[in-house]
Amino acid sequence: MREVERSAPSVEEAVDAALEELGVSEQEASIEVVQEARAGLLGLGSQPAIVRVRAPDRSAPADPEVTGPGAADDAGSGAPDADASVHDESGADDQADIAADFIEDVLERMGIHAAVEISEDDTGTYVEIWGDEDEDAIGALIGRRGSTLDGLQELVRSVVLRQTGERCSVLVDVEDYRKRRRDQVLRHANDAAARVRRTGKQVALEPMSTYERKLVHDAVSEFGGLETLSEGQEPNRRVVVRVAGSSDDAAEV
Repeated sequence: MREVERSAPSVEEAVDAALEELGVSEQEASIEVVQEARAGLLGLGSQPAIVRVRAPDRSAPADPEVTGPGAADDAGSGAPDADASVHDESGADDQADIAADFIEDVLERMGIHAAVEISEDDTGTYVEIWGDEDEDAIGALIGRRGSTLDGLQELVRSVVLRQTGERCSVLVDVEDYRKRRRDQVLRHANDAAARVRRTGKQVALEPMSTYERKLVHDAVSEFGGLETLSEGQEPNRRVVVRVAGSSDDAAEV
């Protein structure tokens, strides 16, 4: 067995980093949370999350940083079987109830009047926050470039993990901000891929969260002859799109 231990501002990011290094999907690995991140209410963590991930030995593990035709799946992108799908659906419902209850409590403590709803679409299960008329409060819940929403998401992940022992599969959204941002990221990914195909020059996208970077990796993988890699350190880590097998020339932004 191969084993790596990684730390990051959140359990999700630490697990993704470890899976990337091992070159395996979540379904192939054994994940142990050594330490959860500690954060103030909707703030950044003062203590990083630490995870230990184990995976079977491979004679030639895939390059964890580069994705493209034939590369290893990104974390969590493996296709589960039918029985696993039924289990995941039931687990998502339980997680959504836990997340909704927690968010309602947080909003009450903050004095924010908002409705909390659970919804599903083809991208997953969401716990949605809808404001009444206080636009400033809703804007504060989202934060600059979604930073406060990401903090709330991390708190929900910690609560779900603590109560279920499972990684959180539920996404928190505020008035469809995350869905709108998802559409924007996918447009940027497709535009960058088309540009690389047209010019042959690699393109670096803006810094993104782990979730958004995975969206880019998945979108570009649909284009033949292209690959993606992540570079930089959080919170300025970004995706570079380039022709498959090309050198690390300076990227356009």
